[in-house]
Amino acid sequence: MLRLENLILSHPGFSLTADFSVEPGQRIAIIGPSGAGKSSLLMAIAGFVTPASGCISWAGRDLGPLAPSQRPVSILFQDQNLFPHLTLAQNLGLALSPRLRLDPAQRQQVEQVLTRLGLDDLGARRPGELSGGQQGRAALGRVLLQNRPILLLDEPFAALGPALKNDLLDLVRDLTASSQTLTLLVSHDPADAKRFAQSTVLLADGQAVAPVDTQSLFANPPAALQRYLGS
Repeated sequence: MLRLENLILSHPGFSLTADFSVEPGQRIAIIGPSGAGKSSLLMAIAGFVTPASGCISWAGRDLGPLAPSQRPVSILFQDQNLFPHLTLAQNLGLALSPRLRLDPAQRQQVEQVLTRLGLDDLGARRPGELSGGQQGRAALGRVLLQNRPILLLDEPFAALGPALKNDLLDLVRDLTASSQTLTLLVSHDPADAKRFAQSTVLLADGQAVAPVDTQSLFANPPAALQRYLGS
């Protein structure tokens, strides 16, 4: 279980509180207006932002003392962070060996993930030779190879067209289901939450509201969500 307990994120002109827990294997959307703190909340879980107070724990262990690399978390950003000078297979291999000294078993892991993502014939290509959708799949493959129980998605597919974005969201759903990976998706698009997430966290008025069933939330939106939707 991921637990945010009396968590407060704060910097000049900004404050966000959160107090809720989510179970392994869940798919959670995080929505709210620009500047509400969606990305900051993910960064705190990943260890890149230090809370003003409160505790973030996983399976009962306080993550506060742990560096980002030590946390049970992988994160995918909007820019996807593929290295342009490396091949697709090498970009994925970084998840297993930062020096790219892969043994035969690790190279097989990379090939298996490329196949699952429909990229099995593109391993020797560089990111600049790929379409936006292929780059998105490659970036997703790298975080999946890290094989960590929490996956954070900070609008990684926002620049893609609706059909391609939906394909990648469906792919994330399918690939994380068997591993029971807890997935938190930040998005500005309510359609993403409806398509992908079992539950949704709404950020409004300085508070991250505890997750609510996504379909129920949008069927009967509270005032803060109505303001965000413009309805």
